[in-house]
Amino acid sequence: MAQPHIITGLDIGSSSIRAVVLQSSSDGSWQIIGASEQPAEGMAKGMVTNIEDLVSSISQCLEQSERMTGLPVERAVVGISGTHIKTLASTGVVAVAKADKEITDEDVDRAIEAAQAVATPANYEILHVIPKDFTIDGQAGVKDPVGMNGIRLEVATQIIMGLSSQVKNLTKCVYRTGVDIDDLVFGILAAAESTLVKKQKELGVALVSLGAQTTSLIVYEEGDVLHTAVLPIGSNHITADLAICLRIAMETAETLKLEVAQADADKVNKRDEVDLAKFSVNEQERTMIPLKQVAEIVQARCEEIFSLIDKELKKINRSGLLPSGVVLTGGGAKLPGLLELGKAKLKLPVFAGLPLGLENNAIDKVNDPAYATAVGLAIWGTQGARATGSGKGRLNLPSFSSVDQVVDKMKGWFKSLLP
Repeated sequence: MAQPHIITGLDIGSSSIRAVVLQSSSDGSWQIIGASEQPAEGMAKGMVTNIEDLVSSISQCLEQSERMTGLPVERAVVGISGTHIKTLASTGVVAVAKADKEITDEDVDRAIEAAQAVATPANYEILHVIPKDFTIDGQAGVKDPVGMNGIRLEVATQIIMGLSSQVKNLTKCVYRTGVDIDDLVFGILAAAESTLVKKQKELGVALVSLGAQTTSLIVYEEGDVLHTAVLPIGSNHITADLAICLRIAMETAETLKLEVAQADADKVNKRDEVDLAKFSVNEQERTMIPLKQVAEIVQARCEEIFSLIDKELKKINRSGLLPSGVVLTGGGAKLPGLLELGKAKLKLPVFAGLPLGLENNAIDKVNDPAYATAVGLAIWGTQGARATGSGKGRLNLPSFSSVDQVVDKMKGWFKSLLP
């Protein structure tokens, strides 16, 4: 019997590290067999700040999923995010090679390579080259040119780049845990794999991932990536605001946010109060605070996040103009009242984004916006180097196993020389 195929998605966030393990079944479908979560140490705003701490956090998360599945994690699809990630639009033009002028996969690859030859900033590395559409002899809007005839092939692409030092630091941390990297994927692209359906991407949709210290945004239209951005603000800022305004400890503020906070202050009764002593060991005296005050602090920060998102949409003239609206995912999306506030501020339909497409799933905790990226990374892995070409321009990541293969070959060679 063939060995079942295992794929792991590893989402390394600023506050939590999550791993999701998929296993192939005999009918070709995929099932989640393991999911683990560990607090992240050594990360801030998507940047590595301490290699030793991060390596130990990743190791603990992977060990937890290994205990759950009973299988070793040898390779993973790893997510990268952070404010250092930039996107750039670029075009590539080539002449069709074959004498009968029929466009082949090779021509498409050459066009995408030509688009990659843009002057990327010195210290940046290309993570993805995503073809948007092709133009054949001036006829624009072609989605798949293979098999068509033409003389001149042009491709419009979105290039996603990351700061070389951050890419190297992150990959180094993963390698130090003894795991090979199958692919390095921009986190919000992976989240789109697990939360959006094709129809939403066709009509026009924005996916917003509310993390702890950053908020990522990706906009799709006509099935293509139109815009991406990473904002340096996240749900930890809400906790910090509560701590400062109410003069309480960060731990108390975090529990308060998770258990009683509401993003829409209008929904809260003026007379409702909450006792801080319930949320903290340190608060000696009983301190009653109005829930309305908590909601107002939270709402102010959430409104700021939505105004920054709207600012990004205005850059591409899509403010209030996305038929499929906005899908909110990530851990911060679970805040009560956030969807209503988003609808009012963005003047668009706003939905919660849960990982889709993995039914008959035995592990309940994955059905959570916080796991959208980790599930998306694992799904990305199931599709291999993707047919969309977004796998092209992938980093040439070294692999531990390739070194082992060379060593094995040399051993075999030496053995063959022995009498």
